[in-house]
Amino acid sequence: MQIELNEILKVVLKTSISFVVLLISIRLLGKKQIGHLTFFNYITGITIGSIAANIISFTDEPFIYGLIGLICWCLLNVMIDYINLKSNKIRTLIDGEPTLVIKNGKILKKALASARINLADLTMILREKNIFSLKEVDYAIVEPNGRISVLKKQAEQPITKADLKIPIMPAQYLPTKIISDGQLIPNSLKELKLNQTWLENELNAQGITSINEVFYAEIETNGSLFVECNQDSLQ
Repeated sequence: MQIELNEILKVVLKTSISFVVLLISIRLLGKKQIGHLTFFNYITGITIGSIAANIISFTDEPFIYGLIGLICWCLLNVMIDYINLKSNKIRTLIDGEPTLVIKNGKILKKALASARINLADLTMILREKNIFSLKEVDYAIVEPNGRISVLKKQAEQPITKADLKIPIMPAQYLPTKIISDGQLIPNSLKELKLNQTWLENELNAQGITSINEVFYAEIETNGSLFVECNQDSLQ
């Protein structure tokens, strides 16, 4: 079967336009689509992908109809997210509520059943959190996105510096990369209110004469500089 150049160009154009629309839509929908994936978000993602695939694959229907459908679906999701921010009732209706499945160390069987989680699933999820015995758990809550939040019993919680009354030094900086793949990141230095002269002095103190010798470098919480040199420089 002979493939016409016009048809190929149409597919390329439709794919490119769909890609741009999807990129804009994802930015509008926000990071919640990845970071806080509820069942509603999951279905939304699948639907948007299916609509985009149909726009590219089906050549019989007018392209504009599929594009309008994709844009409308994304705008509806933006509207739902906005309503969720304003109304707790609607948010609960769409995303659901957290479900308490362990209370005071006791498993709530009815709550487990309502969350559609069996004991095997529960113990598996707890093991993923490095909890290998149910007796370590005081409370466990199934979140709307399906994940489980766990509060250990007091006796099982790790000891903190506050418990041992160890003096805590406040962090000077948030660990930030300033050189990546041998390239300086000026914005990082600017945000930390540092300059290239300071960086060069720190590198010289570690026996490094040029930024070109550095593969990766980051500022630590105490203000020190962690450096990973290029292999060629090490040789």
